[in-house]
Amino acid sequence: MRSKAPFLTFFIFVVILNLLAIPDANAEELDVFGYFEPQYIFLYKDGASYLVNSDKLRVDLQHSIDGVEFGADFIYNLYFGKKNWNMLDFFSSEIRSEVPDGMRSYFLYEFKDTLYLDNVYVRMSNPRIACTFGKQQISVGTGYFSNPVDVFNLKDALDPTYEQPGQNGARLDVMLSSRTSFMLLYSPIAADWESSGKLLRLKVGLGHFDFVLTGYEFQDHLTDFYSLSVINQRRRLAGFEFVGELFGLGVWGEGAYNFMESSDNFYEFLIGTDYTFQSGLYVLLEYHRNERGKTRYEDYNINDWIRFFRGENKTISRDQMYGMISYPVTDLINLQLLSIFSVTDGTAAIVPVIDYNIFENVDLNIMGNIYTGSEGKVYNSKLGNGVVIRARVYF
Repeated sequence: MRSKAPFLTFFIFVVILNLLAIPDANAEELDVFGYFEPQYIFLYKDGASYLVNSDKLRVDLQHSIDGVEFGADFIYNLYFGKKNWNMLDFFSSEIRSEVPDGMRSYFLYEFKDTLYLDNVYVRMSNPRIACTFGKQQISVGTGYFSNPVDVFNLKDALDPTYEQPGQNGARLDVMLSSRTSFMLLYSPIAADWESSGKLLRLKVGLGHFDFVLTGYEFQDHLTDFYSLSVINQRRRLAGFEFVGELFGLGVWGEGAYNFMESSDNFYEFLIGTDYTFQSGLYVLLEYHRNERGKTRYEDYNINDWIRFFRGENKTISRDQMYGMISYPVTDLINLQLLSIFSVTDGTAAIVPVIDYNIFENVDLNIMGNIYTGSEGKVYNSKLGNGVVIRARVYF
């Protein structure tokens, strides 16, 4: 029997929502908006077919008065179909052989119904300074498919534009001039200054380009299957970004050097370019190097796969190429073809996409996943080929 706790929490939320919506003669009206998103994933893997269905409801609240803004959003996820998976089923036979039978449960994963507060913040601002406190959106980096300087969000390269969760922190944004600004962020962890995150970003515009310098100190976590432990260490990141236009091409890049407390230091960078033709055809290309990745697929081990699945490392292989072609067939239909190529082992994931704006407030997205590699490589067929059908109804 499904737990009643999420439904009780949702009921309480609806009551609070109605109380907040009561008109007040001395205050502006509370804005309530959001969307409902049903999603169906059809997966074909190892000769068997699976269906995973989820229903997502997001409700946003927003209220502003006299330079103070309050925002919050609730997300309710319901899952149907196959909800229980074992990560080992996606690994090669060689990797699976490293795991004793008694430890298979360590790799179990279940999609559970959830109701949670994704963002809740208050922002106080004037034309030059903004202070934000609470769980909020923090997005850094210029890359489309991946962001070496972003340690807050885990971007899915197969679906890179999907919304990211909120992050807890106290943030200060200051506009020094029309093209110069800086940001300070503190992310508290158990009231411990040393373990908590401290971020400084300085942005400067020069000519056709914007440049950003980033410094960040935070706690890094790495799973080590062989010792059945999690390695916690202080990590300091020094990052650089640029974005602009050169000879009619959009160009951007970002890189980070990571100083690790107890493991090897490493660097990561990405460069990209894009161009839009007069016909509306759009082309994007990015190259990504992650020194934490492996240079030979024969060296992939279970730690590499676990850290990739858990989001502790952005890639398994060291070098990746990303590409996208997009074309607006009509004002309402857009076709895309995304490709992710592992230079290290020669495998690719191909993702055809159809975006259809059915009505003014209804979008339909159909996305395929095709993996070309043999067992043991990054984009191998054991990951399962399939189709994702997602609709979104805004209110």
